[in-house]
Amino acid sequence: MNQESIRLSKEGWKKWGPYVSNRQWGTVREDYSANGDAWNANSHDAARSKAWRWGEEGIGGISDDKQFLCFAPAFWNGKDPILKEVFYGLTNTEGNHGEDVKELFYYLDSSPTHSYMKMLYKYPQQAFPYEELVRENGSRSRQDTEYELVNTGVFDNNEYFDIFIEYAKSAEEDILINITAHNRNNIKAQLTMLPTLWFRNRWSWGDHLKQLSISKKDKMSLAITHKDLGEYFLYAESPADWLFTENDTNTRRLYQYDDGGKYYKDAFHNYLIHQDTAAVNPAKTGSKAAAVYTFDIEGGQSATVKLRLCKGSNNKPFADFDQIFKERKKETDEFYETLQGTLSAADEQLIYRQAMAGLLWNKQFYNYNVGKWLKGDAKQPLPPAGHNTSRNLNWKHLNNADIISMPDKWEFPWYASWDLAFHCVSLALVDAAFAKEQLLLLTKEWFMHPNGQLPAYEWNFDDTNPPVHAWATWEVYKMDQKKNNGQGDLPFLEAVFQKLLINFTWWVNRKDHTGSNIFSGGFLGLDNIGIFDRSMVLPPGMHIEQADGTSWMAMYALNMMHISLELALHNPVYENMATKFFEHFLYIAGAIMNIMGPDDSGLWDNEDEFFYDELSIKGRDAIKLKLRSMVGLIPLFAVEIITDDTLKKLPNFARRMEWFLKHKPELASLVSRWTEKGEGDKHLLSLLRGHRVKRILYRMLNETEFLSDYGIRSLSKSYQQNPFVFPTGRENITVTYIPGESDSGMFGGNSNWRGPIWMPVNYLIIQSLLRFHEYYNDDFKVEYPSGTGNYLSLRNIAIKLSERLISIFKSNDLGLRPCFGEHHKLQHDVHFKDYLLFNEYFHGDNGKGLGASHQTGWTALIANLLLNSTKKSNEVH
Repeated sequence: MNQESIRLSKEGWKKWGPYVSNRQWGTVREDYSANGDAWNANSHDAARSKAWRWGEEGIGGISDDKQFLCFAPAFWNGKDPILKEVFYGLTNTEGNHGEDVKELFYYLDSSPTHSYMKMLYKYPQQAFPYEELVRENGSRSRQDTEYELVNTGVFDNNEYFDIFIEYAKSAEEDILINITAHNRNNIKAQLTMLPTLWFRNRWSWGDHLKQLSISKKDKMSLAITHKDLGEYFLYAESPADWLFTENDTNTRRLYQYDDGGKYYKDAFHNYLIHQDTAAVNPAKTGSKAAAVYTFDIEGGQSATVKLRLCKGSNNKPFADFDQIFKERKKETDEFYETLQGTLSAADEQLIYRQAMAGLLWNKQFYNYNVGKWLKGDAKQPLPPAGHNTSRNLNWKHLNNADIISMPDKWEFPWYASWDLAFHCVSLALVDAAFAKEQLLLLTKEWFMHPNGQLPAYEWNFDDTNPPVHAWATWEVYKMDQKKNNGQGDLPFLEAVFQKLLINFTWWVNRKDHTGSNIFSGGFLGLDNIGIFDRSMVLPPGMHIEQADGTSWMAMYALNMMHISLELALHNPVYENMATKFFEHFLYIAGAIMNIMGPDDSGLWDNEDEFFYDELSIKGRDAIKLKLRSMVGLIPLFAVEIITDDTLKKLPNFARRMEWFLKHKPELASLVSRWTEKGEGDKHLLSLLRGHRVKRILYRMLNETEFLSDYGIRSLSKSYQQNPFVFPTGRENITVTYIPGESDSGMFGGNSNWRGPIWMPVNYLIIQSLLRFHEYYNDDFKVEYPSGTGNYLSLRNIAIKLSERLISIFKSNDLGLRPCFGEHHKLQHDVHFKDYLLFNEYFHGDNGKGLGASHQTGWTALIANLLLNSTKKSNEVH
């Protein structure tokens, strides 16, 4: 066993990690306004002066797992009007496609215990173009592309610093810090680095006393004391000018109110930028401290700062510094080498490693007590009227203070339930224990609503995300079982299952409006995919019956059935639960397939041979919303196989199934293909029979519709030349294929499901094809691409789709990566071209990365695809 795997098996090695957010300003939890306008309640400009209530932010920051103590570097190029302590970005209203970080930084490496971590920040040497970014993006329409930092020209003449931030642990609470700045220009440039240490402010709200301090020990070290953490020291290899202040809000600057304080959070900014020496505490003590290093770095040269943060003192903190870094890097390499065994190509290994790095760096201490937030704090002014009814009123029980995998710590510094499920499937590649903890966490009483609903995200916990938690639980369980020589974690599986029983019931009671097993659910994570906002309240007597909502529930039922079957092998009580979910699946399948819905209306359209949503209107015929989108492909996801071997081991389940199918022959014959065994005595449970699988795949694999060179589009490309038009009586609603950023303001306009390629649903499509192939085997072939006369098995099609998705990131024959789009600097410069961003979604025609630029959360599924695709390709050949 390698050293990193040994550390994973021990307690304490994840006590410290990259748990500091990239953005705390502009979040719901820091918004105490009357109208819930989170983006304007706290601005980037205010961030340097405001002590945050619920968490901390920084550049490449680390903290302990309770976020008592934080560390992050700050930078100043001598020309900026602002000390660079946090990343800059535009708010939802400033960006022409919603909020967007306007910095360039990359997560390059991380072991799962964070025993070694590395990231890169590209800091311009000229004044940062804050005003230009606001002005130019503000002048652009939703039809225009975003104006990014690289477009401003600040990197064109190599006038920037590459700042590498590295951490290595000697022990659980002994962290070595190495910050190296490279001047990429050929002319000398000045850079000031401020390695900064501070306590999260817990004393200003009335809950905790201020029992802590940071003080100067000598010219090369700080002494840190905290009631709960104990005694720490921060050592600097080189003598420094130490600055001290308090992590308190500058009320004079923000609110024109003198609270009697003297030293504030923004002191270091004022000291450097405005030469205000009175801003810092001459007594050399406080709750925030920084070392100041100013370097004149020659062109092509670098400067390094070395520090060590440890519990307890160390008489020779730098004697073994370089050796420890060398060992941790080597051990991290060895850890990943054992996982990347099937990846022989160096480029594929690079993609895999950086994908995992981004996923691991995007862990965050997430702190939010909704009840307290609505009420306000004892030592603060009462929130204005309206705040206590602004949002999340039904979630007063929610009290989170946990390390959680975030989608993107700048653009989405809050968890989303379905994002997190996908994260866990990738996390399980390197740290199954953490993946399991995350899946369990969302089902805890301080997360899950008493009625069984899982919290969606802080903007509206009441929203409904696709129910993929059971799917992720089963995936992680199987991955973990394989790593442990067939020994599955049954307590984990059972614990999640018990809570998901309540969640499944919530779905049935709340989202099946007519009791007909046809489900709605709102936008279901697919933002603007509908003809209109699927979450809006419709007039009385109207509701949308959703093909995706119903299909997700069919998939959910099968996932729960499969978990029940696994648990029943060890406890026969679960056979009855397996039966319950088997039958519920068949009722849902019958409804969606046009045999059991109200008035015999299903969601399959025989003319188009595709699934559509329906607008149900009381007293009138339902209206099919015949827009070909990902909604109509999601029925593929509900597929499962039961073997005769399983039935032999669970005779009670087998008998009940046989009875049910005998008395419901229409379901047995039209849905499950129960009487037709596949290869190896397998039985197929699916929403689709073979013919309908082929008809859906005909459209999905058609390059004029869904099939792109880079995966499956979210909307048919046919609507590019012939937009879909839906008449309403007053005006026509038009939907056009938009392969890039959204042209609509729906859901903030910062994501687009009307054309681009999204990794999570593509991953589920590939998984589904492999499941169908497991039943049908190589004899079942489909034209790929449609209209070419070339026929492949579903397995080979899955491999081909994986290869298209992987090609988004791979360097092609011209040395170009599609994810970088048209940016010449990113494509060709040696200091850019191998640093990857794992975007939220990708252009439907050229594969360019779009949306949140560090959403390595679900886009980290590319690592799973790399391993699976290589393995399956090798098996085929």
